[in-house]
Amino acid sequence: MRQRLRPVGLIAAGAGLLLATACGGSSLRSDSDSKNDTSAKIGLLVPRSGIYKALGDDIKNGFELYVKERGGKLGGRNVEIVVADEGETADSGKAAAEKLVKQDRVLAVSGVVSSATINGAKDLFETSKVPLVGSNASPTTLTRAQYIWRTSYVNDEPGKALGKHIAKKVDGPVFLIAAGYQAGKDEIEGFKSTFLPAGGKVAGAEVYTPFPQTKNFQPYLAQIEKSGARAVFCFYAGGAAVDFVKQYKDFGLAGKIPLYAPGFLTEGGVLKGQGAAANGILTSLNYSADLDNAANKAFAPAYRSAYGSAPTTYAMASWDAAHVLDKAISAAGGTVTPATVNAAIGKVGVIDSPRGSWRFNSDGTPVQPWYLREVKQGANTVTADLGRLGD
Repeated sequence: MRQRLRPVGLIAAGAGLLLATACGGSSLRSDSDSKNDTSAKIGLLVPRSGIYKALGDDIKNGFELYVKERGGKLGGRNVEIVVADEGETADSGKAAAEKLVKQDRVLAVSGVVSSATINGAKDLFETSKVPLVGSNASPTTLTRAQYIWRTSYVNDEPGKALGKHIAKKVDGPVFLIAAGYQAGKDEIEGFKSTFLPAGGKVAGAEVYTPFPQTKNFQPYLAQIEKSGARAVFCFYAGGAAVDFVKQYKDFGLAGKIPLYAPGFLTEGGVLKGQGAAANGILTSLNYSADLDNAANKAFAPAYRSAYGSAPTTYAMASWDAAHVLDKAISAAGGTVTPATVNAAIGKVGVIDSPRGSWRFNSDGTPVQPWYLREVKQGANTVTADLGRLGD
């Protein structure tokens, strides 16, 4: 496995857990600025407006909770968190990233919801040598980055995790349908990569519904009904997930043709919007709030107590991003620079996480467990282990 040396850094002025929008000069912080500093200035790049705000809230909450529970410190250093609004477009995300790097002069960034943002800002992080420990966006096209780590998963992995299981479980063809943008295509391709070699059969050609304009799924549901499919694999998130699930039940397909999907279909706030229509849906994800391990028994109740809701995979991955930075800053010792902290990230080893233990692979994404979940009485419940992906 290729060993990557990637600089990361976190240092600045501030004490305790400060939530701010810092101002500063236009030049980047130099290594010499941070050698004797005992604080850490970290950028949190998340949507504070627009259609992805709910995910941004979860990511922000998870990161802040980790820092708060450690007395406002990471690696023994007082933390200042600078929050920037990613918005909902590649342009707004890139502009926010540039502000954190060039104006606020943070020495590490976390967060990032949109794949468009991470693709658009890749060169910024690579050329400025300011590392991103991302906690959500992870497109299949993002490879060979030296300063970008992700604590989530690669976009096609939820589909990969389900493919073999469905091929063994379903006796007959499976209908494939997804939102018509990159993440949907990644999930379908990931699913086929394990489903077809395991002997699975597809019911006709996969269908990509126009995004974001598709609100009425009736024509597609009629197509599913007539296809002879014995199950459906779909990818939808956000408002589209609510619309698809409710219309799937109203059309009479729920309970008749099993519905499988990456976990985003029923994750977080969308599950409440779906109501009873979601019961029985089967999804794959790297986390569920009911996981029975020591780390999650501490994390999930603490999150519920702090925010009044169960933690999502987005919050958990952000918690883990803070955990990674905590370990790396501590390992960097007295000289905390982009180079020393980033090298330490490459050596953090196994992370004891609420999802179960995981580690970074050579591409900076997790080698981690995956779970089959079923919606029961309005909650995602783990029903099986789908193995590990990421090697």
